[in-house]
Amino acid sequence: MNELNLATPALLFSAISLIMLAYTNRFLSYAQLIRTLKEQYMKQHSEVTAAQIANLRKRLYLTRSMQITGISSLLFCVVSMFLIYVGMHLLSVYVFGLALLLLIISLGLSVWEIQISVKALDIHLKDMENS
Repeated sequence: MNELNLATPALLFSAISLIMLAYTNRFLSYAQLIRTLKEQYMKQHSEVTAAQIANLRKRLYLTRSMQITGISSLLFCVVSMFLIYVGMHLLSVYVFGLALLLLIISLGLSVWEIQISVKALDIHLKDMENS
């Protein structure tokens, strides 16, 4: 096995930063959509709007989990780099492995959130077909 060096965990910085930017954009668009749906729902109670709100709640909590695991992954990459720097190479390998595992979890949650988003769009399409 090749020895882990400082450059290896650093490679994930740009990838994790881009993923976090995408997650933040999702979060901001959900916040705006929730505000809009709330206004709609207050004016006229609709089953479709209620279903959208329930769907958004799931997506919002998933996005929070995606952000937490992504940030944790970045944190463990930095810890891994510190451990390499102070000469604790074996521990740094395990910490870096944990960082990779957290990144995998974050990406898996993202796939799950995308599937829920498709269901939300399907609710809109069904509502359009029924109109």
